[in-house]
Amino acid sequence: MRTGIWLVGARGSVATTTVVGAAALRAGLVPATGCVSALEAFDGVPLPGFDELVFGGHDVVGTGLVKRAEQLAEAGVVPRGLPGVLTAELDAADAEIRPAPPGTEEGGDGTPDQASAAGAIVADLTGFRERLGLDRVVVVNVSSTQPPAVPHPAHASAAALREALARGERPLPVSSLYAYAALRAGCAFVDFTPSTGARLPALDELAREQGLPYAGSDGKTGETLVKSVLAPMFARRALRVRSWSGTNLLGGGDGATLADPERVVSKNASKGLVLEAELGHAVEGGVHIHHVPDLGEWKTAWDHVTFEGFLGARMTLQFTWQGCDSSLAAPLVLDLARFMALAHRAGVAGPVPELGFFFKDPVGSAEHDLAAQYASLAAWARSVGAPA
Repeated sequence: MRTGIWLVGARGSVATTTVVGAAALRAGLVPATGCVSALEAFDGVPLPGFDELVFGGHDVVGTGLVKRAEQLAEAGVVPRGLPGVLTAELDAADAEIRPAPPGTEEGGDGTPDQASAAGAIVADLTGFRERLGLDRVVVVNVSSTQPPAVPHPAHASAAALREALARGERPLPVSSLYAYAALRAGCAFVDFTPSTGARLPALDELAREQGLPYAGSDGKTGETLVKSVLAPMFARRALRVRSWSGTNLLGGGDGATLADPERVVSKNASKGLVLEAELGHAVEGGVHIHHVPDLGEWKTAWDHVTFEGFLGARMTLQFTWQGCDSSLAAPLVLDLARFMALAHRAGVAGPVPELGFFFKDPVGSAEHDLAAQYASLAAWARSVGAPA
């Protein structure tokens, strides 16, 4: 089942690590550490193999994948020497990366209109599928986080959206423009960012009309992953959490992006969902994100929790999470592409809530307990992958 993975932000750190990792897995150079889909629970599920994944994408930068991989090796994200071993594979993927079409840049001047930009994306996606003889294509957005969408009448229905685009309007944030084009091109869509993506009524309707799956949003890779385990622990032990404060120190492009007060709104909203959902009540505190350029590709999260036990005894929990976001995210991108190819093959249309295991703000699901999400994912994969 040859599956194309079209990466929006194809030369970014997450995308580059994903392509390097897939090539290393194909060559048998590394184990599938971090790949959920490679666990024993999914043995026998007809997922595309790592050797059946083909990469392409869009980006606004011209630095090639080999150079980007070498930079990540210098930063300790991928093993030194690995980019040199995989040069041919990286060059092949790089040859399928196209410049982002005019009109898809954030804050573009409106020339051309979004209908033309969507048409250009569709042409690139269909050309990628046909040129390489792919069975299906999964579009994965791993670009920079965008501000929340400004409500627009065209968001209400697929018909209203088509009419607005036909009039030359620009009703969609860039992430949603990519979702729209992906669906028009017959591709599944995943938003790994907290951007709006396919989470508009018009795009949900379009996905169902086209018989295509979509999933998102905001990959759960670090601090929130820990919260989704610890919050249910407090709830099930009847311990009342009174405050939960998190401080996040981020380097690299992600940190620079989230230094923008408009863009950080989307990230903070998704990071805050798990606590109230699992604890059953609001808590004091919140998440504070700081850009520290010196950290480069690495991030640190420090959380301070106050909780109350029997007879009102006050206690605290603190934890520190330090990790490389690209290394944590890349295997999940591979997992999501494999599971979405399965969903597409099975005729799933609309959101895939069972993939909520991978996200801070799971579309189509209010479940945030990691154990419950994993059980749902495993049961779903076995069900849709069963012979007819």
